[in-house]
This record gives sequence, C-alpha cells and structure tokens, in this order.
Amino acid sequence: MLKAIIVDDEHDNREALRAALKEYCPDVDLLRTCESAKEGASAIAALNPDIVFLDIQMPFMSGFDLLKKFPDPQFDVVFVTAHNQYAIKAIKFSALDYLLKPIDVDELCDAVNKALQKRNKDDYHLRMQSFIQNVSNHKAGIGKISIPTMEGLLFIDHTDIVRCKADDKYTEIYLVSDKKLFVSRTLGEIEEMLGNEIFFRIHHSHLINLKYIERYIKGVGGQVVMKNGSVVDVSRKKKEEFLKLLGK
Repeated sequence: MLKAIIVDDEHDNREALRAALKEYCPDVDLLRTCESAKEGASAIAALNPDIVFLDIQMPFMSGFDLLKKFPDPQFDVVFVTAHNQYAIKAIKFSALDYLLKPIDVDELCDAVNKALQKRNKDDYHLRMQSFIQNVSNHKAGIGKISIPTMEGLLFIDHTDIVRCKADDKYTEIYLVSDKKLFVSRTLGEIEEMLGNEIFFRIHHSHLINLKYIERYIKGVGGQVVMKNGSVVDVSRKKKEEFLKLLGK
C-alpha cells in the first residue's frame, strides 16, 4: 500500500484525482489533499508519504520550490500539470513521472505501478537532485545538463558534446576534449534533454551536434564526418530530412 498526498491549488483537480485514485488505484491510501505548496510541505513532513501527486504552477510557492525543501526526499513524485512548458524534458530525463491534465486513467495507473515497484533509493535521490538542477538551469537559460553518475552529479555544457551513441540502455557521450562518458541513460532520454536546436538524430543509434559536422559522404544513407574525425552513419530513413536540414 502506498501512502499518498495530493498537492494542487485547484479544488476540481484535487477532487478529480482523488476520485480516480479511489476507483482505479486500490493500492493507494490517500492521506491528505492540500491546496497549496506550503500546506503540502507541512503534510509531507508530518505524514511521511510514499508518493506525492504534485502540481507545478501554484501561487506563492511552486511545486519545484516545494521540492527544494526536501533535499533528501524519501518519497516518489508524480507531477500533475496542465502546462507542458514547465521543463517537462527535465522531468522525463530525471525519470520522474508526470501527468498532464485532464488526467488519463491509464497513465495514472502506470505511474502508481512504477511507484509500487521497489526502487533504488540512492539512484532516485541522485535523479531528484539532477532534476532540480536541470530545472534551475532551464529557468536561468544555462546550457548545461546534469547527469547522475555512480560518483554523483556530472555537469556538461551542451556545446561541449560532439555526438552521442546508443549502447543498449546506456549512452556514450563524446566531448570536444576527446573524453568519452558512459552514462546510464538511453539515447532517447539524452535526445529529449538536449532538444533539437543543435542536435539531430541521424540514426537510431546516433545523435550528433550539427555544429561539429565537417562533411557529408554520399551513399544509400551516407555518412557524416565530425570535426573530431569520427565517422557516423546516416540512416536511409533520416537522409532526406538531414539533407534538408543542411539546405542540400
């Protein structure tokens, strides 16, 4: 059984989520609903929930600000928001669940099931720290991403990344310094975090920084030679879109 708290400033949203949890999520014991982040912070401290359904945009104190009051959280977080501009990529990258309003019951059940599974708390705490840092960087316009590693958090400037290569559930990140990083994130997660302004997925296994392209070699899909000398295949499916992007 998961002890839960809802934090949302809108009454109708709180009641809709309460009803959905009662009907579709029998493994959730809803302890309290809170109408402000301040009330939510007090409830979390007093009731020690397993999971918090947290709105992002609230008056006086946002959901992000609430989380900063718990640097070593012992609870899972499911963000509930009507505004997908609030650093959703950072949320996804940090493997925190989120629901867009109006709530989809299947997505709600999926989020609860994930929380029911035993989680590695050390890894979760690093992901939470990473999430908070990525949100702060996003708001400040800082072009860095924060990646949890076995040693802690690693900060990387977007412009220092030449390319990324998929390796099953991991990703190899190649930097301009010729250093290679091996991180426990899928290439899809890295792609979502970096965005598509200067990065392009030219192959299911390869994501490149367009700033570091040196030349394109013709072929069925072709190949790209990067400024660090690496040669990367372009998939046949991505070739046309890639060449259009280059103005060819």
